[in-house]
Amino acid sequence: MKTMGLFSFFIASLTIVLSVSLGNSKYQSPNIEQFLICLSKVSNATIPQAIYTPENASYTSILNLRIHNKRYKTQSTRKPLAIITAQSENHVQTTVTCARSNDIQIRIRSGGHDYEGLSYVSDVLYVILDMFPLQSVDVDIESGTAWVQSGATLGQLYYQIAKKSNVHAFPSGVCFTVGIGGHFSGGGYGNLMRKYGLSVDNIIDAKLVNANGVIQDRKSMGEDVFWAIRGGGGASFGVIVAWRIQLVPVPPQVTVFNVKKSVKEDATDVAYKWQLVAPKLDKDLFIRVEPNVVNGTVIVSFIGQFLGPIERLVPLVNEAFPELGLKQNYCTEMPWVNSTLFWYNLPTGTLLEALLPTSQEPPAMYFKSKSDYVKTPIPKTALKDIWDLMTKYNNIWMQWNPYGGRMEEISPSATPFPHREGNLFLIQYFVFWTEDGVEANNRYMNYSRSFYEFMTPFVSRSPREAFMNYRDIDVGAKHPSNSRSLKEASIYGTKFFKENFDRLVRVKTIIDPSNFFTYEQSIPPTSGYF
Repeated sequence: MKTMGLFSFFIASLTIVLSVSLGNSKYQSPNIEQFLICLSKVSNATIPQAIYTPENASYTSILNLRIHNKRYKTQSTRKPLAIITAQSENHVQTTVTCARSNDIQIRIRSGGHDYEGLSYVSDVLYVILDMFPLQSVDVDIESGTAWVQSGATLGQLYYQIAKKSNVHAFPSGVCFTVGIGGHFSGGGYGNLMRKYGLSVDNIIDAKLVNANGVIQDRKSMGEDVFWAIRGGGGASFGVIVAWRIQLVPVPPQVTVFNVKKSVKEDATDVAYKWQLVAPKLDKDLFIRVEPNVVNGTVIVSFIGQFLGPIERLVPLVNEAFPELGLKQNYCTEMPWVNSTLFWYNLPTGTLLEALLPTSQEPPAMYFKSKSDYVKTPIPKTALKDIWDLMTKYNNIWMQWNPYGGRMEEISPSATPFPHREGNLFLIQYFVFWTEDGVEANNRYMNYSRSFYEFMTPFVSRSPREAFMNYRDIDVGAKHPSNSRSLKEASIYGTKFFKENFDRLVRVKTIIDPSNFFTYEQSIPPTSGYF
């Protein structure tokens, strides 16, 4: 069986043993045989569909090919009954139709970067619908738009845009191995947001397979559903197979820099001042703060991108933010597409082909991520306490992403993503470790939770807001047996979506009243609330 992108035709034997080994337990699946039969009957035979069951030699490698968090690569992790690697839109329709008719849940995976593995792990009997083979990117420079299939990565999108133009870009994330499907449907956060907003603010159409297996575009799904999938999490409403996006203009050369400050010197003063000025800087300028522990000391990196030349950038920063001490020799000009490699920490001169996905299993580590929104500056005394706690734990780093600019101009109800005006910056916390075993897992997970608890006085409250794409099961989840619970869903729903949660519930009720598309942090319909 060939690897990703070269899958051979394979239909699992329909005499499959119905007691399928999932992790260390056995789960009876009386419907899986009928599900596989359904696939073979309904699927478009002109485009072979790759189906992998635990009996297939390639099952484990296909499953692990896009698992980035080692917490979900253990022997005890529950595994899918099958993995369907969709080669066409028809295969998506078939998988939805056959899964629904046989009462089997699906998990929809594109890039596999779901921090909590919810796109490929479940406590109930399920199959994975792997969208990765659907990775077409069709760029039309004349109209300034592109159609992008959900299985494509951000790197593929950036690469294909650059092949057509050096003055077009798209506002989305800096981790270019992330899949389009989940990234866009959760908001799409990146270093162009102060100029152009989020990915969802620049999406103009989509193709969605609904619970009946019907493909809908913006017109046929209606504006309410189109609103919901742009930031409300597409997997609650259907399977999004493609997005039409509006490209944005960028200059032929952008400027990037990375200024590092030690907390033993002036990093605390500079980080404090950053909170005051970063949201008010020119829209063309984005400066991320990234504190990290290096050799027992916190080093704070101020990583910037400016949509313009060095000679315009340096005086602008030195006037508004002189504490940074930005100098011309700290800066590098390059085409926008090359800056995507810079943000990924690849060396200058790296070929653009590095943006394209490979068939190699990704290096995985154990990690836990959380998020917070900051609305008032964190005092210098608290910053020093934060550095001390980071040093104590020694395996925590953070990213502070500045707001302001375009993000303040867009209404919080324009899309389900509500975190707009009033925020200074978004924090991502990241705890990582390499040791195996339950003891190490518990210790580092406790580090993550205790650090998050320590940050409580300095972040948003009532609710304590969270970014859905920085998936964190600790902010709330529905148990699979209670998948319609409003009480459980509203706990995480108000943190992710604030006042937009109620509208998302109404949209869910319209498009998927039977709640076929459900997972631990999905939107439930109104029927069956308890």
